[in-house]
Amino acid sequence: MAEKRDYYEVLGVEKNADDQTIKRAFKRLAMKYHPDRNKEPGAEEKFKEINEAYAVLSDQQKRAAYDQYGFAGVDPNQGGFGGGGFGGFGGGGFDFGDIFGQAFGDIFGGAGGRRRGPSVQPGEDLQLQVSITLEEAVKGIKKKFKINKNVTCDCCHGTGAEAGSSTKECPTCHGAGVVLKGNGIFRIQETCPNCHGRGKIFDKPCKKCNGEGRYRDKQEVEVDIPAGVDDGMRMTLRGYGEAGRNGAPSGDLFVFIRVKPHPIFERDGMDLYVDVPISITTATLGGKVEVPTLDGKISLTVKEGTQSGTQLRAKGKGIPSLHGAAVGDLYCRIIVEVPVNLNNEQKELLKKFDDSISGNGAKSSNNLPGVKGFFDKVKSFFDSMSDSKKNK
Repeated sequence: MAEKRDYYEVLGVEKNADDQTIKRAFKRLAMKYHPDRNKEPGAEEKFKEINEAYAVLSDQQKRAAYDQYGFAGVDPNQGGFGGGGFGGFGGGGFDFGDIFGQAFGDIFGGAGGRRRGPSVQPGEDLQLQVSITLEEAVKGIKKKFKINKNVTCDCCHGTGAEAGSSTKECPTCHGAGVVLKGNGIFRIQETCPNCHGRGKIFDKPCKKCNGEGRYRDKQEVEVDIPAGVDDGMRMTLRGYGEAGRNGAPSGDLFVFIRVKPHPIFERDGMDLYVDVPISITTATLGGKVEVPTLDGKISLTVKEGTQSGTQLRAKGKGIPSLHGAAVGDLYCRIIVEVPVNLNNEQKELLKKFDDSISGNGAKSSNNLPGVKGFFDKVKSFFDSMSDSKKNK
């Protein structure tokens, strides 16, 4: 099964895209891949993928959950993604010319360099790796970090100019904030290198930020890690990335969770596993055994004749789901310990005990069923080899 693509990538939009941008992208792609219009192999699957992405990103609540927790925050199998969503394509309000213009106007020079005003540049996204313990992953925790990033200048409020500074139109881009490079029909639009996208230049640039409108600073960020997070999970803090230019929004901060290995427990999804050593006596006769959990010790019953490798389950002693709707279990793997450093008297007693249960016949079969079953298999194996040689 192919790995799911990021929903923003599916629609071809930025993570800070507004609702109208997402809607336009959806309509454009839906028109292109609609099964009634596109008969190419894979078009229908592509159409379903587009519909699924739009169903999440067009819903503010679902989009917020997806932005925060990725695919773990939304479940496509529970409502909203089915065959229903295809009905809005046919009628009014769908101007193909407008959609074509949105998709291709700039690259073919449709703007013609005539657009006035600053070229807004959203801030860059940042990444942060956070290491937490298993206990912190189970219960959730708030952590504070300091990160170096570009912040909006508090002296000029992002304008890049000192108070009272006069401005004039940038002679390079003529106030557009962008320039077009290249010849012929295909031209590339770039931020003006002279005014840095503002469309104007100042006679008195801000001294604190050197006219950039932003500067580097160490900022404290608090990350609220919810209970139930798993190793490798990504959280998104909207607007905590680099400051944008010319009034553009800030980028996002992507927080990647790393859960440290635990000295006792192993994790598999919502379940925990722990090895519990017991004595031969307890394994043979049964009894009670104390086992650790993340909430403290509990007592479990070991049945008579328990073998090494047996798993005992402590229900509800695992890890809660990300949204707290369910809790996993704790599986205790029994390890029967063989006694070591025995004195001569203990060894003799052990030999007498072994003689009493490992003789031939029904007694041995009842006391050591695993041993008898193993040697029965060995005997059958060599008998089959002997018969094979005789038949040659």
